[in-house]
Amino acid sequence: MIYTDTRNNKVKASFRTAVLNGMNSETGGLYIPTIFPKLDSSFINKNPEPTFRDVAFNMAKPYVEGEIPDEDLMDIIQDAYPFPAKTVPLDKTAYVLELFHGPTCAFKDFGARFMARVMSYFNRTENGTLHILVATSGDTGSAVGSAFHNVPGLDVTILYPEGKISKIQEKQLSTFTGNVRALKVKGTFDDCQKLVKTAFTDAELRKEFRLSSANSINISRLLPQSFYYMYSSLVVRNRAPLDNKMDNPAIICVVPSGNFGNLTSGLIAKEMGAPIAGFVAATNTNKTIPDWIATGEYNARPSVETYANAMDVGAPSNYERIKAMYSLEDVRRIFGSYWLDNDGIKAAIADCNSRTGYTIDPHGSIGWKAWDDIRNGGFAKLKSGIKGDISKPGLTPNLPEWADQVINNNAVGIILETAHPAKFGSIVQDATGREPPIPEALQAVMALPDMATPMENDYETFKAWLKANLAK
Repeated sequence: MIYTDTRNNKVKASFRTAVLNGMNSETGGLYIPTIFPKLDSSFINKNPEPTFRDVAFNMAKPYVEGEIPDEDLMDIIQDAYPFPAKTVPLDKTAYVLELFHGPTCAFKDFGARFMARVMSYFNRTENGTLHILVATSGDTGSAVGSAFHNVPGLDVTILYPEGKISKIQEKQLSTFTGNVRALKVKGTFDDCQKLVKTAFTDAELRKEFRLSSANSINISRLLPQSFYYMYSSLVVRNRAPLDNKMDNPAIICVVPSGNFGNLTSGLIAKEMGAPIAGFVAATNTNKTIPDWIATGEYNARPSVETYANAMDVGAPSNYERIKAMYSLEDVRRIFGSYWLDNDGIKAAIADCNSRTGYTIDPHGSIGWKAWDDIRNGGFAKLKSGIKGDISKPGLTPNLPEWADQVINNNAVGIILETAHPAKFGSIVQDATGREPPIPEALQAVMALPDMATPMENDYETFKAWLKANLAK
């Protein structure tokens, strides 16, 4: 497989180069495959569907061909995924894809654990330490820290915005030791991301250290997240006739979106043949992408703090990949988009719980509300000419090509539940009147001491810290 660059399609790179570099230091662009090969229809059409690990192996294989032998790839996948991706029905036309059954109780475990093992595999023949720099708006950092902790030859520095993530999320980030450390930056996630991206394009720093990324900038974090889209869509396709008496319904993935890596992974799955008709980008007040879809103008902006803090991203990195893969008209054909403010998030948590008995986290709640509004007349209103106001929470005035299937009651939604609700216990308790039970993995981390280092939002200060503290 050949990989190119979102800013220069003449660039040709191997999977190994794309993984170990993270992003192209010469252009600042992100690596992307030149093609998205389709899985064989006989594999996709199995009933019962293939196992998650079989799906992961068959999807990963063409992207690593010639660089990771099949036996080693299967070992990586078996070691990365001792936990499931569960698809849970909420009602006849809504499912939740629970992505919080990994060690850090967030969807980032699916990407981070695969990435850590691939990086370790490639790094065995390299000289010196590979330094991973990662900015996080909540869950990425803990997933990366957990996945890379004590992995030989790899060293991780996590940047997070001080005071802008939940207490449990901060505990998960600030308690690592050994080869993983956290810096609490006086700023926003966008500030953290800018510090990291600037470091990657700093020629002096890259001469001194081998640097790579571990958030969805890195293609090895993005590709494995496509596995659960393929798997869940096959599960839902096979069970939908029994659940709702629909033959071949349109499957819509409703994706809580911040940096848009998760949704880009869904696009990869669709390109590879997943039976997904389309997507809903479900965002909070940081609605850069919905506004782009609505107006055709992309305007990155400072992020705003919300209850769904992992999505507090005003300049989503993966906009570059989406734009490289599709025209704006293609995006409008494939995407619906929706956003909620804090009041709407809390109301959606309460609504989901009261109507279905399911406790959903703030990010998933936007997905629940988006799908519920869409299937209960949202698209019908748009089609009738009632466009609404893009400055107010709700559905963006865009009708994707699958809208009629929703209007005609021949569609089901898969809502991605990206984190365990206990990570946002106080918000969920305010909304439902009950605090969600805390999983053992989260209980254990709460007793550990904080080790995070304060960091100013200044690149030269950050660079000096790296030069003083990273091993060569």
